[in-house]
Amino acid sequence: MEGFGARLAARARALGLTNAEVARRAGLSERRFGNYATDTREPDLQTLVTLARVLATSTDQLLGVVPEKAGSQRDRLLGRIEASLTQIGDDQLELISVQIKAVADLSKQEKND
Repeated sequence: MEGFGARLAARARALGLTNAEVARRAGLSERRFGNYATDTREPDLQTLVTLARVLATSTDQLLGVVPEKAGSQRDRLLGRIEASLTQIGDDQLELISVQIKAVADLSKQEKND
């Protein structure tokens, strides 16, 4: 059975994130995150919640209570986007939402042509 560290590292890889980037986003040192990813240490509850938020997953999935769903390419891309959005401020989110709507409208228009 896969341990916490392996699940943590696998989720980071699935999102295209390095250990250093996950550590930075979670406000941890690279060494501390590395200890979690190698099962040398276990995070406290608050750190676990923070890691789940940064990795756009649930604490249950990181802990292995529920299995990680084998998603489609679209699911993986949406997960990467969601994980990145946690690092963006409200003003930038507003701009991104307008841009996404414009792209979606264009896509819809192209389908109708």
